[in-house]
Amino acid sequence: MMTSDDEVRLAIYRELAEVGRPPSTDDLATAFGVDRDVIDASVERLVAARHLVPDADGALVLAHPFATRNFGFSVMGDRTLWWGGCAWDAFAIPHLVATQPEVLVATTCPACGTPHAWTVTTAGPPAGDQVAHFLTPMAHVWDDVVHACEHQRIFCSTVCVDQWLDRTGHERGAVFDLATLWRLASDWYAGRLDPGYRRREPREAAAYFASVGLVGEFWGTPGS
Repeated sequence: MMTSDDEVRLAIYRELAEVGRPPSTDDLATAFGVDRDVIDASVERLVAARHLVPDADGALVLAHPFATRNFGFSVMGDRTLWWGGCAWDAFAIPHLVATQPEVLVATTCPACGTPHAWTVTTAGPPAGDQVAHFLTPMAHVWDDVVHACEHQRIFCSTVCVDQWLDRTGHERGAVFDLATLWRLASDWYAGRLDPGYRRREPREAAAYFASVGLVGEFWGTPGS
């Protein structure tokens, strides 16, 4: 029985969307009626194509917008609890998972530890004066995608962003409000749970960023 990479990708993504956890390699092999080696080879190709991100031990850690460990954001639906891979991903989940158009996104400010939570829906951005800070320019996200996602966070204010930058020694990245974050997340992953999903090319991604008000060198060439 032939199994395509897209079928494996869909099985992983749809399981994450449904229950917040990915299927095991053995589960996939059983479901498709193939040897585990077939699934392993398919996963390797999906990693190379940037559909999946493993950790140092080869275990799946990111299948954007879903994560398999804590990246600073929990996303709670009516019956499913997810880890969001970053601020962007956490706000994207209700737009992608049609059965959960309203979720509770929770995080803490990286600078001062203040807890924050928002009801994020597909209807419009949540209220709040908090700001998102993305450390890594889009052209370099895939240099170390885990590091980049760990540093796409939400802060109490620009004051907390500056305090965190002073403490960590990082250079300032992109800072923007929750409404812009919501617009960025709203359609970025459209179609990812459907067959034949195609990741955006750099020009397409830059045009998308510009359409939600994010322009400049930081956003010029995408990374996710």
